[in-house]
Parts: sequence; C-alpha cells; structure tokens
Amino acid sequence: MNSSNAPDKLRIAIAGLGFGKKVHLEALKESEYLIPTTIYHYEKEKGPSLEKETGLNFYHEWGELVKSKDIDGIIIATSPESRFELAKEALENNKHLLLEKPVALTSKEIEELQRISLIKNLSVCVDFEYREVPLFMQTKKIIDEGIIGKIYLIKLDWLMSSRSDPKRAWNWYSLKEKGGGVIGALGTHAFDMLNWFFGESIKVSGKLSTSIKKRSLPNSTKLMEVTSEDICIANLEISNYSNFLLPCQVSLSSISKNGRGFNLEVYGSEGSLFLKSENQKDYVHGFNLKFSDKEDKIYDLTADPFFNFEKTWTDGRIAPVSRIQTLWAKSIINQTPVVPGLSEGLGSQRICEAIRKSSDSGLSIKI
Repeated sequence: MNSSNAPDKLRIAIAGLGFGKKVHLEALKESEYLIPTTIYHYEKEKGPSLEKETGLNFYHEWGELVKSKDIDGIIIATSPESRFELAKEALENNKHLLLEKPVALTSKEIEELQRISLIKNLSVCVDFEYREVPLFMQTKKIIDEGIIGKIYLIKLDWLMSSRSDPKRAWNWYSLKEKGGGVIGALGTHAFDMLNWFFGESIKVSGKLSTSIKKRSLPNSTKLMEVTSEDICIANLEISNYSNFLLPCQVSLSSISKNGRGFNLEVYGSEGSLFLKSENQKDYVHGFNLKFSDKEDKIYDLTADPFFNFEKTWTDGRIAPVSRIQTLWAKSIINQTPVVPGLSEGLGSQRICEAIRKSSDSGLSIKI
C-alpha cells in the first residue's frame, strides 16, 4: 500500500470522481500530513480503471470502506443527496471527515452529524475554500481592522453562466430535492463568506426562480422538469455584534450569459472595498481587490505575502483546497476543533433554508 512509504501520514479515502478526484486527490499528493490510499465509487465495474489511473485501492461497498482499519479519514465529494448517510455511517465507524458543501440537505442532518462527531471526538472539516484564498484573507483583514470604518452597505453579485445553455443536459443539479440549484452551488459559499467577513445573518428575505424549466436527458430528446433554482435574490440583515445591523443584498445566478462573475462591494464611512473576478473558468485565479478612500482615490491592493500560496496549480482550486486539507489534518493530529467545520456548514445551511422559506411565503424569516 502507498501508506507504507509514509507511515506517519494519515491515510485518506476519497469518495467522488468529480471534484474529489480532480481537486482533492491532486492536493493530497502534495500534503505533508495526509496520503491518499483509497478511492470509492458505488459502481464496481469502475474499479480496475480507477485503480490503474490513480494507483489507489478501490472500494465499491461503503460499509466495508468505513470499517477498514487502514483508513483514518474520508473526503466525501459525492453529490449532495448522498452525503449525509455516507457521513453518518463513516462517523459511526470512527472516521474523520472532510465534507464538500452543501454538507447535507437539511440543517437537522448537519446537527445530527455534529452530535455524533462530538460524542466520538472526531474532526469534521467543511471545504469552504474561499477562506483560504489570499485576496479573500486580505479582505477579511481589512474589514477586521476597521479600515473602511462603519459599514453602511454590503452588496454581493455572483452572476455565472455555467447553466445558461438550455441544451446543457438534465442531471441531479436540476432537482431541488437532490440538493441541486444555485443556492447549493454558490449560495453555500456566499453565505459562509458573509458570515466570516461580517458576522451572523439574523434575518433574510429572498426570491428564487427557475429560468430554464426543462432540460433533456443526456443523449436524448426527452425533456425533464427542472425543480432547482437558477436565480436567487436575497436581502440579509447581518449582526456584527454592535447595535447596528448591516444591510446586505445578494444576487446569485447560474444562467447569466456573459455575467460579470463574482463582485463584492463593501461601502463604509471611511471608504469602499471591491473584490471582483470576471474569470468564470477558474474561480480562484483572476481576483482583484480595490480600495477607494474618503477622497475617492482608488488603490489596487495585493495580499500580504504571509497569505500567498507556497505553490499554485493550473487549476486554481487545488491550492486553497490543499490549505483546507492541512487545517483538517492538524485538527486530527492535535485533537483540536477545526474551522471551517460543521458549525460553519450549519450557519450557511440555515440561511439557505430561510431563503427558501421566504421565497415560498413572501415573508422575512428570522434565523
């Protein structure tokens, strides 16, 4: 086994052949603390090709994988619908976890994972990787240091074109009940980001809509109904633990042709901050950060050298994910809590659920 070459490294299994194999596996190869030993997929026939491609042991029975004494932790990057049951069984078998987001389909499921992980003293990390992107870390520092003064308004537009082609095939992403939609894809990141930057969201109102209502099955002309949202418009009230609630407006879209990508604007008494990227093919590379002072002079800002990546990859996702993996590994080794973890996943999920309730009822929802 690969682990024989590095006995001190934690032995990690990966579930998920998309983001798991393309990003997590590549990051694991460079880890100082973790080593990939196993890959999982429910289809047994994929085993020989996966073992040959990755050099990892292959499992297709989840129950056998979680009981293996040769695995210390598991990265779960499957589709959202299956994550809770997989994670629950893994925790019950004393496996540390790194989970993709959304962690589960409901906040109650996340609370159940919290309960088990606390009882068993297991580390569960959530891959909110924007917390580890240098310019996001710099933005957090500027906000925390009060450089823009009292914050008056926060505006976040995340307008992507990934599903703007109506010919894009129907899959699980098209179903709300399977965790599909722009809230799961972008909202979970966006709301965690806002909680991290500014404080806890305590009240929301929102509207969800589905612009492309039917898509065809892969390699077929049969049309299937789309139940997941591709647009989310939300207003949040954020408490920064003072007497002033911060108003925040969020627009999310996955169907915006030539959309302007990610655009965070923060307006304060001492200046304004702008974090932007129009790069829709790589959600890490391409960001820029600007500050406008009280005299309306605009400055281009760079990240403190301390925040910069030691190594980067062509795929910009790998470097911040590598940092998340390191946080997880140190949490396991030192037996300390990990951030971002299930508490952060729960905070983001509660906002997502409140927006859905608001969209259905037309009312503002307290969180």
